[in-house]
Amino acid sequence: MASGRIRLPKRLAQVGAFAMANPDEIAFGTVASIAEKAAVQPSTLVRFSQAIGFQGFSDLQAVFRDRLRDRVAPYDDRLRSLRADGRGASAAAAVFDGFCAAATRSIEALHERADLQAIDAAVALLARAETIYLIAQRRSYPIASTLNYAFGKLGVKTVLVGSPNGVDAETVSFATERDAAIAISFTPYASATVDLTRQIARRTPVVVVTDSPFSPLVADGRIWFEVVEADYQGFRSLAATMALAMTLAVAVAEARRRSAENGTYVPD
Repeated sequence: MASGRIRLPKRLAQVGAFAMANPDEIAFGTVASIAEKAAVQPSTLVRFSQAIGFQGFSDLQAVFRDRLRDRVAPYDDRLRSLRADGRGASAAAAVFDGFCAAATRSIEALHERADLQAIDAAVALLARAETIYLIAQRRSYPIASTLNYAFGKLGVKTVLVGSPNGVDAETVSFATERDAAIAISFTPYASATVDLTRQIARRTPVVVVTDSPFSPLVADGRIWFEVVEADYQGFRSLAATMALAMTLAVAVAEARRRSAENGTYVPD
């Protein structure tokens, strides 16, 4: 489905996009609750399941539950114990616990599912770049800003794309095949990020960080990472995304240092 080899009617594709972006909802939800959140009729879930080779929705749901079978959630157990001890009495304490739990689930999921070979490949690609362009808007912008700061402290040349005078398209036009870019966007994908990524990808390799194989950024990424942040009361943090971003920054700087020590070419 993500590669485009399977074509589905609009409503079935809508279910597929929801399932890829919200695997835990598919695993734990009911037909009624999932249909409501995916904005489709319950019968559409059955038709989607049958369209991709399952007898019914319960068979599809079993696949999503299997991936969670061995997952442990010790932090959730700890939170329940804390509440039992009376620590969650105030509203602020409950919110704090909720965001800590969501951040922990996000990082655990990323750690469990991350493709280490893809991380190595991204590091190698970025380490060879003369300049790394950082593209993000809205909720994703703090990640790009942090990367800009970290790379700067580590001696890696970057350009943070995001100007108040609207010259971002001109900024990315200076990127060449000797450079690289990191593009970050999550649902509902910022149109400016999508457009700038598409523009720079015509000649410059891009590392994409997004939340679904259905993301419009995936097609333009030389390498892409799926990061799905858990939420608390509908609010999502950037805990897992920040962990991946700092991994890339530090690993790229280390790769460039090793290259310099070995006498191989490292861009200024």
